[in-house]
Amino acid sequence: MTRIGVVTFPGTLDDRDAARAVRLAGGEPVSLWHGDADLHGVDAVVLPGGFSYGDYLRAGAISRFAPVMGEIIDAANKGLPVLGICNGFQVLTEAHLLPGSMIKNDHLHFVCREQVLSVENVDTAWTRDYTAGEHITIPLKNQDGQYVADDHVLDELEGEGRVVFRYEGWNPNGSRRGIAGISNAAGNVVGLMPHPEHAVEPGFGPDGAKGPRTGTDGLRFFTSVLTALVG
Repeated sequence: MTRIGVVTFPGTLDDRDAARAVRLAGGEPVSLWHGDADLHGVDAVVLPGGFSYGDYLRAGAISRFAPVMGEIIDAANKGLPVLGICNGFQVLTEAHLLPGSMIKNDHLHFVCREQVLSVENVDTAWTRDYTAGEHITIPLKNQDGQYVADDHVLDELEGEGRVVFRYEGWNPNGSRRGIAGISNAAGNVVGLMPHPEHAVEPGFGPDGAKGPRTGTDGLRFFTSVLTALVG
């Protein structure tokens, strides 16, 4: 069975949710501790959401130096699939596995809502089970969710097709060009602010096309990486 590591930092909130999503997709979740410089032979890694180290300095700034991150950075640069969700996305930018940075929402308030996303890139390890241009609904909850980068970086992301998701309709945090998620050049590392692990079970996810609380649009993140690894 494909083994997907889920990292826990001090202040991580959504590690159990991410592990459940991996299990529902058909993978085996493996707990990875921030202070343990060992990936235990996992086939991919999820950096889940939360407030690692209390978001001191900047969100994700301290987690970037955790012992486990040294292993993740090295493995990601060699092709290991890595998904950063919310705080995990912030950690990936701090670790320079993804470009740009995350700052406070432009309205300076915490936002929590069901967010529609446009799928822009289905050629990554984490999105191949989606269809380009489709709209999915994923829960969003953040305070430091505004993605920023200079125009050169933004143009590069656009030109190389590395914008993976955009906010559809309302831009909830002021992210440049409505960007909700991006990838590295190889497509094995993806970060996004919304939480796919909260949209994997009928009856608990966002409202779906078939009725209230039927949305499971997030599950395909986790089936995608299983497909990528076995294919």
